[in-house]
Amino acid sequence: MPIYPVKNNTTGERKELNLSLSAYEQWRKDNPDWDKDWSQGVAGLGEVGDWRNKTDGGWNEVLQKVSQVPGSNVKPYK
Repeated sequence: MPIYPVKNNTTGERKELNLSLSAYEQWRKDNPDWDKDWSQGVAGLGEVGDWRNKTDGGWNEVLQKVSQVPGSNVKPYK
């Protein structure tokens, strides 16, 4: 489940919400004084896989699918 860093625009209070996207959208409607805390970025490390280890997180599967596209020069990492 995604983590959303949020900030209260009135008080400056900050917190992180661990909600589904639909629950987060409802929470935003119910809490208009709060907004995304953009100073925290848009994604945390490790959410998509380990970028340093190209065999982790399904990266090889992605490369395999891309390599099957006609005209692609991409090869899976070995």
